[in-house]
Amino acid sequence: MNKKTISTILLIIFLITIVLTLANVFLQDTNTSQNQTGTLTIDNKTVHYEKAGKCLEVIDGNTIQIYGVGRVQLIQIGSPDKEPQISQAKNFVSDKCLGKTVYLDIDDENPKDRYDRTLAIVYTEDCDINKELLDNNLAKISYFTPSEFKKGEV
Repeated sequence: MNKKTISTILLIIFLITIVLTLANVFLQDTNTSQNQTGTLTIDNKTVHYEKAGKCLEVIDGNTIQIYGVGRVQLIQIGSPDKEPQISQAKNFVSDKCLGKTVYLDIDDENPKDRYDRTLAIVYTEDCDINKELLDNNLAKISYFTPSEFKKGEV
């Protein structure tokens, strides 16, 4: 091989390494500079949130990956345990959240579960995701204590 071919190959390897490194940083980042408290009005109801971030991935019908936060478990939401409800719940959450900014009302009494996922009610600009999953029969109530939220409150 000549020097030009070797240089081109090394440049391509370098660029691929940079892209993969940046992708890993964005997916694993716990920077809270974009996380802020605030309020939203959804269906004439004012809701408060502690953090906000872009939904990068929908793991399943009740777990999402949020930039700057990590994995988030939708509190009081139990995923369906059979098809087609499993896929329907995941598709619903994907349609509502994926690639969009979501707002988290994090459980003050129990902010993390045993898998280190943040426990929260998840909102978009116009939707309470936890409530919509229940209202559309795509999930069931799954209540854990301690929690700032009362059973069936979402």
